Amino acid sequence: MLAPTASPAAAIEVLSAEKTYPDGTRALQAVDLRIEEGEFVTLLGPSGCGKSTLLKMIAGLLEPSDGRLLLWRRPVRELHSCPNKLAFVFQSPTLMPWASVQGNVRLPLDLADVPRAEADARVASALKLVGLDQFAAALPRALSGGMQMRVSIARSLVTEPQLLLMDEPFGALDEITRHKLDAELLGLWSAKKLTVVFVTHSIHEAVFLSTRVVMMAARPGRVVEEFHIAEPYPRSADFMVTPQFSRYAKQLQDSLLRASSDAPEATAP
Repeated sequence: MLAPTASPAAAIEVLSAEKTYPDGTRALQAVDLRIEEGEFVTLLGPSGCGKSTLLKMIAGLLEPSDGRLLLWRRPVRELHSCPNKLAFVFQSPTLMPWASVQGNVRLPLDLADVPRAEADARVASALKLVGLDQFAAALPRALSGGMQMRVSIARSLVTEPQLLLMDEPFGALDEITRHKLDAELLGLWSAKKLTVVFVTHSIHEAVFLSTRVVMMAARPGRVVEEFHIAEPYPRSADFMVTPQFSRYAKQLQDSLLRASSDAPEATAP
C-alpha cells in the first residue's frame, strides 16, 4: 500500500473573514479561501465585489471585521516574525518622480537599512529580471507606462518575496503591452517559484495567467465559484486561440454574468 502523500502547504488561509467599514458598508461577507504555495490565483468579479478589499486584508493593509487570515499558518499581523515575505503591486506604479529607476527599486531596501553594496546588487538583479537593466539611471518620466509597471514589479521582487499580491497592475495599459507583461509575469512566477494572487476585470487575462480563478459577487462581496485552469505552462499567445481557451473564457463569462446579479442567489433549504 502506498503511503499517503503530504498535502501542499498553504500560503494563505482566509477563515470566515468579513469586512464592514465604519459607515456600515459591508464590503465582504464571510470568505473562506485556501491558496497553496506556488499557485497563481486570480480574483475576478464585477466592480464592488471586494476583490481589492480581500487582497488588502491578505496583505495586512486592512483589518478584517471578523474572522482570521493566516499566511504560512501565522496570523497576518505576525508576518514580521516569519521568514517568508510578501510584496504588493498596486494599480499604478507609484514611483518617486525625482528618483532614478535604481533609486525607486532600492527604496524598500533603504527603508530596511540593507547595506548599500548588497542593495545595489539586488536592485541590479531585479532590474535584469524585468528587462530594465539598461535603464537604471533613467527617471520615471522617460519611461513608457509598461516600463513604469516593470519598475514597480522590480521594486516588489527586490525584497525577495515568496508571495506576490497584484491589484490590477496592467489594467491601464494597452492590449499589446498588457499581453507582453502577462507573459513576462508568468516567466517570473515560474523562475522565482512565487505564489501569486492577482486581481483583474479581464476574463482573458484570468484564463491566460491562472492555475485557478476565484469568482466573486457583490452586495455583499463573497466568493461564489472557483475554476481550475488545467492547462500546461509555459503558455504563449497561441494558447489564446485554442478551443480550450475559448471554453474556459465562456465558463468565466457565464459565471461573471451570474455574479453580476443584484442579489445573492437563493440557497436550497
